[in-house]
Amino acid sequence: MQHKSLIAALMLGSGVILSAPASADTKAGVDAWTRGDYAAAVREWEAQAPKGDADAVFNLGQAYKLGKGVKQDLIKAEQLFGQAAALGHLQAADNYGLLLFQRGDKARGLPYIRAAADRGDPRAQYLLGIMHFNGELVPKDWVRAYALTTLAQQQGLPQATNALTQMNEHIPYDQRQQGVQLAGELASQADATRARQLAAVDLGNQVPSPPPVSPVKGPNVAVATPAPPPAPRPVVVHKNPPPGVIVPPPAPSPRPAPAPPAVAAGGTWRIQLGAFGVAANADALWARIKSRPEVAGHQRLNVKSGAVTKLQAGGYSQAAAQAACTKLKAAGFTCVAVPN
Repeated sequence: MQHKSLIAALMLGSGVILSAPASADTKAGVDAWTRGDYAAAVREWEAQAPKGDADAVFNLGQAYKLGKGVKQDLIKAEQLFGQAAALGHLQAADNYGLLLFQRGDKARGLPYIRAAADRGDPRAQYLLGIMHFNGELVPKDWVRAYALTTLAQQQGLPQATNALTQMNEHIPYDQRQQGVQLAGELASQADATRARQLAAVDLGNQVPSPPPVSPVKGPNVAVATPAPPPAPRPVVVHKNPPPGVIVPPPAPSPRPAPAPPAVAAGGTWRIQLGAFGVAANADALWARIKSRPEVAGHQRLNVKSGAVTKLQAGGYSQAAAQAACTKLKAAGFTCVAVPN
């Protein structure tokens, strides 16, 4: 079948998502950044970064990327993200891969893009979906391409909607149906992978950086340079997007084992916000997130699982839990909808 190659386009946003760690000095930098004292924030992180504080290194990379508190330097930002990724910082690894991809070093960026997609990052899912459609660096696989792009679209990435419209013109109906089914399986795997890796980081176990891979060349490659994070909802840039959008049904939610504590009135579903080996870290996250509209008014739940405490909020319907998680993940938080 003849088809045009899809072009991936992600535009740089102005937002920034910083790590708010337990380290008092590094947290002081986050507080300074929040009140607009960027120079003070940078000084705090510069003092902690040489000590191997992954959050400080990551936040310093964000400062250099945005040019706040320091002169903008994308090369320096990339180096810092790479250092934080080597220390096991997951968001830094995601940023590092996207920056590598943006400047054309796609072979080096691919393992990070793939790892981010495995954790459910919509930008990485979108890029990897386009690559599988075009057959660039990875095998051409239209079923997987449709599945990954579907997941990115379900998380609100606008470019994915346009890409799905174009894919609908070229991918046979039976392969699109297989892609929708695969999307559900990949979503469940991503939720489990993300929760497992975040728990490992919280317990002090380093998540290794992705290993290099051997790229597979494919025909008719036409992928434009994407921009790096942290924008959760980038601007759509497509030439003459085709009319009409076929939106696949949402992927099914994962089905983890039920937890014993009672939930607040209003529904039998919960949202899980993280798994922590240090109770203070759960408290710190709740303090950041409890006033958000997706969580406000819902009961906080601490669910014990061995040495780990799962931070949850209860009292949702299934649809409300899934909608809340979609918005929270777009804002840079971890969220999984789970039944009671």
